[in-house]
Amino acid sequence: MFKRNVNVDINSVIGEGSYFKGNFQLAGPLKIDGRYEGETLNVDSLTVGETGKVKADIKVGTAVINGIIIGNIEATTRVMLMPTSRILGEIRTPELIIQNGVMLEGACIVAPDPKTNPKETILSLYNSNNSESESF
Repeated sequence: MFKRNVNVDINSVIGEGSYFKGNFQLAGPLKIDGRYEGETLNVDSLTVGETGKVKADIKVGTAVINGIIIGNIEATTRVMLMPTSRILGEIRTPELIIQNGVMLEGACIVAPDPKTNPKETILSLYNSNNSESESF
């Protein structure tokens, strides 16, 4: 009996050994095991496999990264960096999970609303109960 190994969560794949260049917008999940280069990558959810390489700014709901990303990641829900991930860029997300072994260079902005400016909020909270107003 033939048994299909189907993951209904992933409806689009850039497979290992494949290369895609351009702007990509997808309503639904995307898995990248190959290489993608572009200005922007807009997807509902993104999984980058261990062999996956992405050079683009990413706008996503949820991202699970095992491969290499060169570019900024803006997620509305969560970014999970697995042990084999290598990231060069800024990450903005309400939830960031970083596992042991990750290599990351860039700023991380973690706030319930990624569009907010956490620095201003934190400084305002810090200074709200002080008689002296200090600024960093």
